[in-house]
Parts: sequence; C-alpha cells; structure tokens
Amino acid sequence: MNIEVLNIEGLKSKSVDISENVTGLKVNNKLLKYVIDWQLNHAKRRLAKTKQRNEIKGSTRKIYAQKGTGGARHASRKAPIFVGGGVAHGPKGDKYKVKKINKKIRKIALAQTISKKKINKELYIFDDVKKEVKKTKTFYSFLIKNKIKNVLIISDKETQKNISKSVRNIPDVKLINDDGANVYDIVKFKNVLFTTSSIKKIENRILNEKN
Repeated sequence: MNIEVLNIEGLKSKSVDISENVTGLKVNNKLLKYVIDWQLNHAKRRLAKTKQRNEIKGSTRKIYAQKGTGGARHASRKAPIFVGGGVAHGPKGDKYKVKKINKKIRKIALAQTISKKKINKELYIFDDVKKEVKKTKTFYSFLIKNKIKNVLIISDKETQKNISKSVRNIPDVKLINDDGANVYDIVKFKNVLFTTSSIKKIENRILNEKN
C-alpha cells in the first residue's frame, strides 16, 4: 500500500510502500484491549500487600470444641473474622495475577493498531530529518500545515535526536523511538506520525523477525 510521505522542509511529496499485512488488516478490538490491559498491568507495580490466613504467624490450635458450645464452628484465630487474623480478598502484592502474552500476539496487535489508524485516516509518514530542527515554530508549523494534532511521533534514532528540542514544548505531542512503539501509546493519541525509517523497521519487525 502506497502512503504519501510528508516533508518538514516543504519539498515535493513522495510515497512509501508498506505491506498490507501492516496497514490493511482487519481489526480485532478485543485483541487490542487484551494487549493494552497487559501493558497497563506491567506499567505500575502493585505495592499494596495484605496477609492471608495462611501467612499469619501464630497457633493453629482449635479455639474450642467443634460441638456442644452453642457457638459457631471455628478453627484458629487466623480466620479473617477475628482481629489479628488474615485479610480476605485483600491486595496480594505485585506478583499476583501477572498476565503473560507471547510476542506473536503483540506483533499482531501492533499491526492491527497501525491498520486501524490507516482506516481512520490518522496515520501519517514524514521524511527522516537529517539536520537538527532547533526552533519549535518550525515543527509546529509543519503540524499545523498538515492539520495534525494530538499526535504520537514514532521516530528513528537520528530523527529523534534532531527534532527532540523542537517537539518537547508542543502540547499533546509525544516523541518515542521506534523500538518503543506500542499499542497503548498509538491508541492513546488521535494521530500517529512515523518517519520513513521507523515504519520500515516496524514493518520488518512484524513480518520477518522470528517470534
């Protein structure tokens, strides 16, 4: 699929060919949600931790006889209904229910997310920047000219270095390296802007690299 390539310096536009397996896939929203949940699950550690009844130190002696007392049946003082006992259904720390997901699923989800942006006409590509863009006004004018707002820029290392100063003060714009391209960030921002090198690198990662 041919996609138009924009240029910061206003030079004549050209196009880049991207595989249909990256930009033309059918989108499975349940799969995207599954991968986003996995990302969020790993983004923040679960620091809160309560002790369950099997983690409480103390005697396991039966409190009183099973029958004949007229009271309810109890085992030890570690039960959640007693003060000092374990906590039922409390937070269990950062290693509890850690989701696992294989690389193949993550690649498919990434490709489907890019396809979704293409379908919604929210996918843009611009030429690699070889010279440093020092002024914020220069890059901001480029975005305004092409009517691009609330954008995630996925860049190769050289371009990232050359535009980082001009991008950092623009509101609703985030710049990341292509190695960190992920489903959550792409979905979070309305538009996504790739450099030609970054989109080809991601295409190669999705199609050719082994799982």
